[in-house]
Amino acid sequence: MKRKIISINEEKCNGCGSCIPNCQEGALKIIDGKARLISDLFCDGMGACLGHCPEDAIDIIEREAEPYSESKVIEGLIPKGRKTILAHLEHLRDHQETGYLNEAIQYLKENEIEMGSGVDQNKNVSETKPHHQFADLNEDNKHHGFRCPGSLTHDFSNATEGVKERSTANGSLLNVPSELRQWPVQLHLLNPQASYLKNADMVLAADCAAFAMGNFHSRYLQGKSLAIACPKLDTNKESYIMKLTSMIADAKINSLIVVMMEVPCCGGLLQMALTARSNARRNIPIKQSIVSIRGEVLEEEWA
Repeated sequence: MKRKIISINEEKCNGCGSCIPNCQEGALKIIDGKARLISDLFCDGMGACLGHCPEDAIDIIEREAEPYSESKVIEGLIPKGRKTILAHLEHLRDHQETGYLNEAIQYLKENEIEMGSGVDQNKNVSETKPHHQFADLNEDNKHHGFRCPGSLTHDFSNATEGVKERSTANGSLLNVPSELRQWPVQLHLLNPQASYLKNADMVLAADCAAFAMGNFHSRYLQGKSLAIACPKLDTNKESYIMKLTSMIADAKINSLIVVMMEVPCCGGLLQMALTARSNARRNIPIKQSIVSIRGEVLEEEWA
């Protein structure tokens, strides 16, 4: 499967940092005076950083994508130096990608690559204090690590406690338990290689659906991962198809429920899902659910 990803010409790059705030995924950092892609895993190939490089040092390339391998990523980062590796590890930690982070640390240990005091290579990530594990990251990252906190990955699926139902004195509910298992949920911000998508059952819902349905969480979300999108108003729907394709082909999601409103423009959501399934060449079951503007389920059938 072909995938788009950015390529940085380090000879042209002057390290100005103009591209950094425009990477929604936080996959770019300034290290040793150059912009570096610290995570192939999180680069979505949208190219939001392209128009903000005054030196024209960033391009989009298309290449055949192999299944993601953290060991191969670390191997490719080693020539770029310790700071780049540390930035990559911090990025994985911030996105709660514990499995990939442990794999990276194990690779460094097995290949006797000493990272100094920033990483305890004798412990799994789950055994360390996460906020101190990479305490000696370089100053460049402190000044050029701009990113939207709302795009940080959170996996709630293994949480022992969720939002509890609470009532006021007169019996009205303050909080109703949520079935949401992860953050973020907007498809542009979702990482198709995130651990919570591996072999998951997934819901792809129109933005309006959860507001129209009073029982959206209990009917659709329990035990499932979620992505939301609007096929009419959202831009770069090609990126949506690429991400869904990767979720089917690489993350190997088990099934997909597409929840659409009854309005005609919502049909584009199902078409994106079907196109992605065809591109992935993996025939997972896809169910379409049509919801009325009053929140009633009008139709459910397998596509």
